[in-house]
Amino acid sequence: MIDRAEIRVKAGDGGNGVVGFRREKFVPLGGPDGGDGGHGGGVVIRAEASLDNLRRYRQNKTYRALKGQDGAGNRRHGKNGEDLVLAVPAGTLVTLPAEDGNAALLADLEKPGDEVVVARGGRGGWGNTHYVSSTNQAPHIAQRGEAGEEMTVVLEMRLIADVGIVGLPNAGKSTLLAAASAARPKIASYPFTTLEPVLGVVELGLESFVMAEIPGLVEEAHLGRGLGLDFLRHALRTKILIHIIDGSAASPAADMIAVNRELASYDPELARKPQIIVVNKVDLPEVQERLDEIKKELAGAGVKAHYISAATGQGVHRLMDEALRTLSVTTTTHVGAEPPLKVFRPQPRGAAFRIEREGDSFVLHAPELERIIPGAGAGPAEVRWQLNYQLARLGVNKALEQAGARPGDKIRCGELTWEW
Repeated sequence: MIDRAEIRVKAGDGGNGVVGFRREKFVPLGGPDGGDGGHGGGVVIRAEASLDNLRRYRQNKTYRALKGQDGAGNRRHGKNGEDLVLAVPAGTLVTLPAEDGNAALLADLEKPGDEVVVARGGRGGWGNTHYVSSTNQAPHIAQRGEAGEEMTVVLEMRLIADVGIVGLPNAGKSTLLAAASAARPKIASYPFTTLEPVLGVVELGLESFVMAEIPGLVEEAHLGRGLGLDFLRHALRTKILIHIIDGSAASPAADMIAVNRELASYDPELARKPQIIVVNKVDLPEVQERLDEIKKELAGAGVKAHYISAATGQGVHRLMDEALRTLSVTTTTHVGAEPPLKVFRPQPRGAAFRIEREGDSFVLHAPELERIIPGAGAGPAEVRWQLNYQLARLGVNKALEQAGARPGDKIRCGELTWEW
């Protein structure tokens, strides 16, 4: 199962605003009419019920939303770029990778329909109509579209099931799932037969629940050995665990302790989930011979266990009844205990501009001005006048004086450079 993928997403850039003037017969002094650029499309990740893996994101690692179209004359607004919607299975975590290993959670898409915007589209640039004033009635400048956000996100699917079957390889997890539901997992007697979780619906009269066979794990699974991390990620989603033990093992109690140790090492919450302990393969002669010894060993550890044979069906129905009762109590106890996770990404409101000195020149950081573009046919003198007007409007000229700028000094803002 491809249950973890790292992808690069790029929102659409905003379209450029335009410099335009109304020129019609019998309409003197029509004035500026340049339209704004359209907004770029965002990248949205949405949970879909029809998906059960992240395999599609193994091939294509980069996704781009559409950019906004440029504005046009007659105050026509450019078309907004459509959002790019990436479908993922329900139960997918969306995180931002971090160098220190502590990923920042963006969203937990727990149920179908949950979604999160991971990259916002760039705003469209202003047309020259936004720069009109009583003293600047024919602006020859517009604004370039804002760049869309770009980032790397990690998608991690965690299986959603009511009951998870855990245990060491070859304990009989696949056989139990097949005996209790219509699921038909691959069954064989070698380690790591199950490479991905398998779901099955257990029906008991008018009630039912979803049960999942979780891939086997080995010692030090919480450190990534074997299939351990895959196993542990999926086990987090279940409400209760059926812990199945191989009755033919040298020490069933030791196997049980080993699995619980791995659960606790990965996440203490896993170790606190309700567990139903099950000893499997009681139909085998060698297990029958030492059944009293196994019961005594588990009883000495304070464990009440079910004894079944998943291969023959012995005790499976009674085990499923117990799982349904435990699930009912657990769901009732925890309902509403944890509110749904909401992720907020407030955009900081910084100063309108910032000035830095670099040698003999000054660098002006002003998002509103960095995107200014001159209209076609505008001469250098006209552009300088228009730019100077905007600098005065924002109070930049006064700030440059306070920073030590003198006439003739070079000022740089975005792609524009001029003498002050």
